[in-house]
Amino acid sequence: MTNDVLDYSQPGPFTTLNASQFPLIAELPDSPVAICAAVQSLVIQPTDAVVALGIAESRIAEKDIRPVSKLISALTDLDPAPLHHARPPETRVIGTCRHFATLACAILRARGIASRARCGFGTYFLPGRGVDHWITEYWDDARRRWVRVDTEHLGKSYVDHPEDLAPGEFLTGGEAWVHYRNGSIDPAMFGVAGTDHAWGPHEISGSAVRDLAALCKREALPWDEWGRMTAAYEGRTGPDYDQLIDVVADACAKDDPPALIRLFGHGDLKVPQHLIG
Repeated sequence: MTNDVLDYSQPGPFTTLNASQFPLIAELPDSPVAICAAVQSLVIQPTDAVVALGIAESRIAEKDIRPVSKLISALTDLDPAPLHHARPPETRVIGTCRHFATLACAILRARGIASRARCGFGTYFLPGRGVDHWITEYWDDARRRWVRVDTEHLGKSYVDHPEDLAPGEFLTGGEAWVHYRNGSIDPAMFGVAGTDHAWGPHEISGSAVRDLAALCKREALPWDEWGRMTAAYEGRTGPDYDQLIDVVADACAKDDPPALIRLFGHGDLKVPQHLIG
């Protein structure tokens, strides 16, 4: 499964922990799903933090943290306990589904477990809709397949088995794009919950580009834009960009690390250094 070009058992720029942080994860469980479950008590969504708990607006900037090492630093500034200690909501770091998924991915990689954060759409939140979402997946040697885990929603009732999502319950950006291009989904039903404008093909193409980046271990924020993404959101791209996203979707589906790396080098697709540094 691993590859000299792209080894998912090793961290990337956003999933590398500082040496001083390894003791903080030492007593977490061994099971990949149990690690994901532990992450649930480390992160809280912005709306829950401010509306439900009245946490200061000044802390909302935590959601813009990209590297997991900095997420953990923010977390331990609030509570220095090791990460196997569940935090009360007010001392969890503020983040989105991306932060749940990527934090779990970083811990799994620190344990040498091949894992990836994936960007796409959950089809189980709103009837008939695909809602912008990130999940974690890990490689199961016994079953010889990637297992998709909804880290944020383990133990909840959106689906029967959030620890092993069934095909179609979560669609990566590329998978959703293929369905859109072959006419099997209505793209207007795919987008960002709580918005009126962020629905449609441009939301699917944006997720496809972010998922490619995540497969190349560059887990950008859900609102990061680069290449021609902004132009796509503004309706200023045409067939040539759609064809590029076709190539992205195909490469992600084939899961060929050297091919993914080559495609990621494309000027319209590579995450710029200012988003990584």
